[in-house]
Amino acid sequence: MAGLDQSKAPIYEALLKYKDARIVPFDVPGHKHGKGNPELTDFLGQRCLSVDVNSMKPLDNLCHPTSVIKEAEELAAEAFGAAYCFFMVGGTTSAVQSMLLSVCKAGDKIIMPRNVHRSAINSLILSGAIPVYVNPGVNERLGIPLGMSVSEVEKAILENPDAKAVFVNNPTYYGICSDLRRITKLAHDHGMAVLVDEAHGTHFYFGDGLPVSAMAAGADLAAVSMHKSGGSLTQSSFLLIGSNAEKFGVTEGRVRAVINLTQTTSGSYLLLSSLDIARRRLALNGKEIVKKVIGTADYARKEIASIGGYYAFADELINGDDIFDFDRTKLSVHTRDIGLAGIEVYDYLRDNYDIQIEFGDIGNILAYISVGDMWKDIERLVSAMAEIKRRFSRDKTGMLDHEYINPQVVLSPQAAFYGVQKPVPIEKSAGKISGEFVMCYPPGIPILAPGEMITDEILAYIKYSKERGCVMTGTEDMDINYIKIIEDK
Repeated sequence: MAGLDQSKAPIYEALLKYKDARIVPFDVPGHKHGKGNPELTDFLGQRCLSVDVNSMKPLDNLCHPTSVIKEAEELAAEAFGAAYCFFMVGGTTSAVQSMLLSVCKAGDKIIMPRNVHRSAINSLILSGAIPVYVNPGVNERLGIPLGMSVSEVEKAILENPDAKAVFVNNPTYYGICSDLRRITKLAHDHGMAVLVDEAHGTHFYFGDGLPVSAMAAGADLAAVSMHKSGGSLTQSSFLLIGSNAEKFGVTEGRVRAVINLTQTTSGSYLLLSSLDIARRRLALNGKEIVKKVIGTADYARKEIASIGGYYAFADELINGDDIFDFDRTKLSVHTRDIGLAGIEVYDYLRDNYDIQIEFGDIGNILAYISVGDMWKDIERLVSAMAEIKRRFSRDKTGMLDHEYINPQVVLSPQAAFYGVQKPVPIEKSAGKISGEFVMCYPPGIPILAPGEMITDEILAYIKYSKERGCVMTGTEDMDINYIKIIEDK
């Protein structure tokens, strides 16, 4: 596929031809180019509704692409240095689940950090795979989970030589990267595939001076959130296969079959065309785009540092081990030194200053920086943060000082999820095994996952997070006053 014309956008171009043909639709969707739902057409626009169409011969079929979708996937594979690329319309959650289900079946072991997104643990429930958790390092000042130490990964590999794969975050939500090249070589030397959650690393494929991408590191599968830093529509992502993945049983046909188990048969052409257009833009102008984003984030860090009290951390944290590298596009800011939880700063920014950032946890915030951010917007964010410090800062005594608690795993996620459960008041659940998730969303990293022991420390963290205003999810009880536990046999 070398030398493909990256200026092409086959799906987008096919949709333009479809519009020009003035086709009369007697197929789904029922809004018929928006004519059947004028309120929706007024809201989204007739141009948008006119290309919200069904699969047909000229537009190909996502489940079995043979023409324009196939060509678009080949262009994306070349642009990202992959052997194959699959267009995903179920978000990176679907991509993560598909890559894990492609490699692991019930009873297979997979080595992974515990600070994974919920989608990875959901994959364990679906597949029946058994996690071998490598607890990440923790930065004591920031209280955040880090990457995986190579020595800890090696220990897990040597103790579990029958594991099928190693799963890596690249990067974490906060911008922290493990030594992906060494971990990949180590896993491959022991016959294990490498799966990478690259939800927040799309730009690694196009920027200079950034951490290594999964494909460049030799990984076998990578889930890439094009809609985050790649510029496509929300819920659109890529699943990439590496050039040597067949050595570990990862083939295009197998992965496609797994994707088709769960992905919709009615792929949205709005999402597909956005992937096509975003890929073209990155392939042609990615280096310039990412350079601008890095410059914007660096400027924001400098201005926030001048306020005092906040700590906008970056690559000075690198230690060559569990912080092997740092994504400089991430504007992660520690807030606890001004006596405010990150979620409190998050709420103040939105409620008092009409600024929406990505997330706040109990000690940090993340403002997601992209090519769409203007200098005046950065100045507004910095000014608001300075005023928040002046108006709302307080003594930090009594604040929790860590985001991550190492879990005590008692049952596999699948065994717990499908086990006999009963609800109990959450304050009376200490010492029991959780049958549910509990997490702050975003970022969606579970505080508790099915099969883990509920401890007093975890309950104190949940209570504190709720009091500070974190959006808690995961339990059937929407108020998180009750949690389902595994009944004693």
